[in-house]
Amino acid sequence: MNKPPQYAHFSRRRLLQTFTAASGLGLGGCAAPGLFASDRARFLAPLRARADRIFDITVCLRPFRAAGPRLDTERVGDTLVVHNYGHGGSGWSLSWGSSTIAVGKALADSPDRVAVVGCGVLGLTSALLAQAAGKPVTIYAREMIQQTFSVRASGSFTPDSRIALTDAVSPEFPALWEEMARTSLKTFRSHLGLPGDPVRWIDRYSVSDHAAPEVHPPAQDELHFAAFRNRLQDLYPQAEDLRPAGTPFRAASVRRRSVLRFNIASYSQMLMTQFRMAGGRFEHREFHDPQELAALPEKVVINCTGYGARALWRDESVVPVRGQIAYLIPQPEFDYALDFRDVNVIPRSDGIVVQSVKGGDMHGYQDESLTPDRQESEAAVQTLAALYGRFRRTGRA
Repeated sequence: MNKPPQYAHFSRRRLLQTFTAASGLGLGGCAAPGLFASDRARFLAPLRARADRIFDITVCLRPFRAAGPRLDTERVGDTLVVHNYGHGGSGWSLSWGSSTIAVGKALADSPDRVAVVGCGVLGLTSALLAQAAGKPVTIYAREMIQQTFSVRASGSFTPDSRIALTDAVSPEFPALWEEMARTSLKTFRSHLGLPGDPVRWIDRYSVSDHAAPEVHPPAQDELHFAAFRNRLQDLYPQAEDLRPAGTPFRAASVRRRSVLRFNIASYSQMLMTQFRMAGGRFEHREFHDPQELAALPEKVVINCTGYGARALWRDESVVPVRGQIAYLIPQPEFDYALDFRDVNVIPRSDGIVVQSVKGGDMHGYQDESLTPDRQESEAAVQTLAALYGRFRRTGRA
């Protein structure tokens, strides 16, 4: 027998009440203060943190310059060279903003075509921006982006990571950095929601066994790296402290903030495809002396050689900062970033990135070894295993 209309209405009302109680939403569509956030954090999936799930370990050398990226110009014979390298740990994050500046300087010479040397993220963004200005572009490089140091990055928006030293930058640099960061962030917004999720906002949880942040006294030889993120405060939601009891982490403190993540595999493929579709040419070439650039048919060249500029340009101001990441087999349900006891975790479609950052900004500084250290990666995974070994199970599949 069908229910009378008043009972049907009652059932729908009870169903709505049940949903709003579970989700923390009032009938007006607004979250009760702190409740919805707590409920979202309560149902996080655990990471399967085991060393036997490591399927790859990669090492890169970040090109750090104490004064910040090199963006000046010089003449090599009758060729104008525009430099665009030395971004430390901020290459992906500043790529569009830095390349906008470099391409602007290149176009000021009114070239009929442009050459780009290097096919990392700075090379490809420079090439795409020059194409957008109507210039035919050829990229000359030893390898495509899939083989460069660029794809060995962790994949987070970190625009001031090892970008410069506080006492080495010019008075004008902070404003220049802000311009690059804002330009890049605006471009990244246009990539949100594209196939393959090349750019995406995710939650990041900072988990600690201490109620207050630990204070580590600086080492005697520790450098003071520049930090400018406070200049972008209007672009980020504020971090929030969560009640540990409202999360699965058995910890003294849990803080959450929203961060931009790059799916490096899909993003680099997207950039390369766009370059090809716009008529771009790629030529395998290795340069050993700046004078070789003058022999190119293009008379305006954008130099995006990254750490390679140290050898090619004899630029001793470029310092290697070694970075190693391990990849765990992807878990579709694990969809948040994490930092715990000097270990960073970033979920990506091509693998879950695990990175040891013990030592802070000095970690890997002046270390040019490209040999993977499996013991370092396994120790980082073991640290995560300790955290997830005490993880509260919620019963969620």
